[in-house]
Amino acid sequence: MEDLAQQIAERVISDTKYFSAVIGLIGAIIGSILTLGGNVFLHWLKERPTRELDSRRKKLLRKMLSDQRFKGGWRKLTTLSRVIGADDTTTTRLLIEIGARGSEKDDSLWGLIENHPFNETDQ
Repeated sequence: MEDLAQQIAERVISDTKYFSAVIGLIGAIIGSILTLGGNVFLHWLKERPTRELDSRRKKLLRKMLSDQRFKGGWRKLTTLSRVIGADDTTTTRLLIEIGARGSEKDDSLWGLIENHPFNETDQ
């Protein structure tokens, strides 16, 4: 009877160690996933104002470059930067994102590719 009780006790102890390890592993995996998800969500929240500002800037750039009254749709980078309130690097990035290109003859002029395809001679 004592042997049976001893065997049962050892079995319960080994099962408890196994289940504790499994539960610990599951907890670590869930904790890692929640931490990663939380960091992604915080990054998304932090970058949201910048994305919204870039979106408004892109709309304004597209509107300015679509106006054919100004040199056939070509606009100076300094003017575009000043109007949207951004530096030249940011303005250039946004211009490329909306499908604009620089002039081949004058590096300060930009226009939409749809209005100025590459087979067309630049101003």
